[in-house]
Amino acid sequence: MKIGIIGGGMMGLSLAYRLSQKGHQVTVLETSQQLGGLATHHDFGTFVWDKFYHVILPCDTDLIDLIKDIGLKDKLRWRSTLTGCYIDQKLYSISNTIEFFKFPPLSIIGKLRLAFTMLYGSRINNWKKLETIPVEKWLLKISGKNAYEKLWKPLLLAKLGENYQRVSAVFIWSYIKRLFSARDASLNKEQLAYVEGGYKTVFDRLAQLIRISGGDIRTSTNVEYIAPHPQRGIWIESNGRKELFDKVIFTAPVNVLQKVVSNDLAQVSGDGTVEYLGVICMVLITRKPLVPFYIVNIADSQIPFTGVLGMSNLVSQTETNGLHFTYFPKYVHSENPLLKQSEQSLRDLFLKGFRLMFPDFSADDIVSVHINRALKMQPLQVLNYSNLVPQIFTQHQDFYVLNTSQFVNDTLNNNTVVRHVDKFVQHFI
Repeated sequence: MKIGIIGGGMMGLSLAYRLSQKGHQVTVLETSQQLGGLATHHDFGTFVWDKFYHVILPCDTDLIDLIKDIGLKDKLRWRSTLTGCYIDQKLYSISNTIEFFKFPPLSIIGKLRLAFTMLYGSRINNWKKLETIPVEKWLLKISGKNAYEKLWKPLLLAKLGENYQRVSAVFIWSYIKRLFSARDASLNKEQLAYVEGGYKTVFDRLAQLIRISGGDIRTSTNVEYIAPHPQRGIWIESNGRKELFDKVIFTAPVNVLQKVVSNDLAQVSGDGTVEYLGVICMVLITRKPLVPFYIVNIADSQIPFTGVLGMSNLVSQTETNGLHFTYFPKYVHSENPLLKQSEQSLRDLFLKGFRLMFPDFSADDIVSVHINRALKMQPLQVLNYSNLVPQIFTQHQDFYVLNTSQFVNDTLNNNTVVRHVDKFVQHFI
């Protein structure tokens, strides 16, 4: 069967791989020059790595199974990592139980209630109830005022800005649920992993296997129109070329679907418009490490970025020519003017925050500075978000839609993507 797949991100490529292994002839059409979508790579000058930060958790079993299936099991690298918190202009380690209970900014009661929040949140399965509760109200009730004011509120402001007041408790629950699994109870340490060479290694292998199976992958391909054939199958017009497929699977965003798909194929309806968070991410390449932690959560409104991701505490320096690299992300509403500012102004803003956190770090040890951004990183999970998600009704037996708009109770990560792909393939004709 000849199948066209729109989108060459993790969803499109893993879908193409799974279907090609079932004997189908697949063609992947990707508008960008590079494969990978939000997980694509970036040339940092002395090495190539992921454009935005990614990590694999022990609970990411669907993703890990895919990595093993494509022959990259020996490329998985597991590490024990540390966690830090920046609060009241000080950097603290909270990487184990002892450090947590010594954490000065919180009272004993605050620490106990915060620990209870993490445990309680990780055990909740009925997320629908949380969708009607503002995240601030839920955290105040469960964690108490001390933990909320000292830790949760600054973190929400850093992650969402003033948008946090409109977000449901599902937002924080989904993160608690996922990150709680990173801690190995037997070792009392975080266990995280990456693939040697970053996600570029994964996408290169997927593309290789798809082509070996007779598939085709086309980058820099602008899909202009998708319509049904009068008898059977689907026409795709791209780069001035018209091609007939037995079936087409659309993995790109809903707003793209509405522009290029014939009304005879699909209709989109919903009670509202989904809002998105964008991200601006500064990446520093340095000769010396900044922090001993993989992640530093920032609870300080003066710092313009969300956190500090010390990737060299996870990724071996043999991968980066002996250099260190650190991500500094900031999440804003997709319509925030900050996303459209010049690279120089963003660089100045982030470096100002960097100097506030690391006043003693020498500028001579900075090799290069990179600014990356994405307009639509993930949906903003406002109250009753699932009622706002566009419902896509396919109206043709040969046309399917599988995209991230369907993730109503998950964080957007590659394991979630692969899990949805595997479920889809199980029921695909």
